[in-house]
Amino acid sequence: MGDFLWPVIMVLIASLGVIIGVIAIWKTHRERKSGFPRADERTQRINGKAAFYSMYIGLYFMIAVLLTLLVGKEFFAFPDLDAMPALNASILVFSVSFLVLRWYFNRKGDF
Repeated sequence: MGDFLWPVIMVLIASLGVIIGVIAIWKTHRERKSGFPRADERTQRINGKAAFYSMYIGLYFMIAVLLTLLVGKEFFAFPDLDAMPALNASILVFSVSFLVLRWYFNRKGDF
């Protein structure tokens, strides 16, 4: 069962990536043809500020996770966890914090 499942999942992931890429390129092409700018100065400033803060949030989260894993393993005999859950959690924190901060700064108005 496991030998059959991974190739199917890999094909689904690859096809999903291709579909998302085609949609992104199509939207970009459509916006360029319309003549309107994709991002004005305010949008660029909001995205930059959100990226700046989400970078620090993500880095502090990664440091906290790594120190927790290290201290737990060395002093409290926690089982050795694989690096994949920590990496997945870090990626989620980076992404979600950027989306939330961008939404917040966009709603906040002039800053």
